[in-house]
Amino acid sequence: MTESAFERFVDIIRALRDPEKGCPWDLKQTHISLKPYLIEEAYELIDAIDQADDTELLAELGDVLLQVVLHAQVAADRSAFTIEDVIKGVSDKMIRRHPHVFGEVSANTPEEVVKNWNEIKQAEKEDAGVEVSALDGIPKSMPAAARAHQLGQKAAQLNFDWSSTGEVWRKVEEEVEELRQEIQSDSAQSAALKQRRMHELGDLIFASAQLARWLGTDLETCLRHACDRFEQRFRKLEAELGADAMAEASEQELEQRWQRVKKQI
Repeated sequence: MTESAFERFVDIIRALRDPEKGCPWDLKQTHISLKPYLIEEAYELIDAIDQADDTELLAELGDVLLQVVLHAQVAADRSAFTIEDVIKGVSDKMIRRHPHVFGEVSANTPEEVVKNWNEIKQAEKEDAGVEVSALDGIPKSMPAAARAHQLGQKAAQLNFDWSSTGEVWRKVEEEVEELRQEIQSDSAQSAALKQRRMHELGDLIFASAQLARWLGTDLETCLRHACDRFEQRFRKLEAELGADAMAEASEQELEQRWQRVKKQI
């Protein structure tokens, strides 16, 4: 993309936000109101990547870029910063965080690059007088499964981790047992019991996220694929039986048909 093409795009967004001649919808937007669209576009981009569809990838990258430039224009309209400031800031950061490319530091593997990146990032925060933690940089608004993966990964950088996949698996089994005990402990649905069960289920899911990390994947991806398989199988079962027949079928019949569908998908 040429510089003039980007400038043209910025001019288009600026025109949409023009107080006198702009678009009423665009003029109404704020950083807060735009949050759902940014999240939606990011997920649509992920779908395009997963589908290996270059046509969709091109379109979705444009939609994500739209969100970035629109947010920058909203900021410019309140005299906070401009898209030029955004680009300068991230450009400077890329040069600063890649001394093995733009300086004389050596980094021959991806792991060394990540190590240098984290060390530089930590030094920047210390220079700014910011309290530093290995867990910095993980947004609380991330999907919880992805956040669990990142928390485990960052903690592992300080050697706070298991030493084998077997140990992680034993942790998962431990959490399963603790949840089972809470489920069997009392049939009365008190608020305290519900809270304990929620905590134990959360611990089990968190441990499962770490197991996924040790298996070289992540829980978000695993769960997304599981959702896709369930949806495909359910839709096939629904098409074979029909909604009315499914509603009237016995649990045993549904289970038998479900097992047959599982063998096909």
